[in-house]
Amino acid sequence: QVQLVESGGGLVQPGGSLRLSCAAAGFTLDHYTIGWFRQAPGKEREGVSCISSLDGSIYYADSAKGRFTISRDNTKNTMYLQMNDLKPEDTAVYYCTAGITTRCVRTDFASWGQGTQVTVSS
Repeated sequence: QVQLVESGGGLVQPGGSLRLSCAAAGFTLDHYTIGWFRQAPGKEREGVSCISSLDGSIYYADSAKGRFTISRDNTKNTMYLQMNDLKPEDTAVYYCTAGITTRCVRTDFASWGQGTQVTVSS
């Protein structure tokens, strides 16, 4: 059974940091392109960052560049999203995903975690 389970969300003040984790079960993460997406209330789910399985290239949305870092630990079959200098506009439910694609496009992915809430507020 393919399963992705996120953790690490929470409430943080502007300028703070969080690290999201996503543990995979039932398949091996390093065989797939992996990614983090987020969905704010009333908005579509958008790509934050992905690592391509083809060549290891990393995509960051403009909003994430310089502040977020995606990584994976193949020994733990887990992916991470380190988020620094968080802003109120980063508030959203964050989802991890994995799929057979070279793009960081929502419709290319079929397997999703349940999501973890990140709230940035003073």
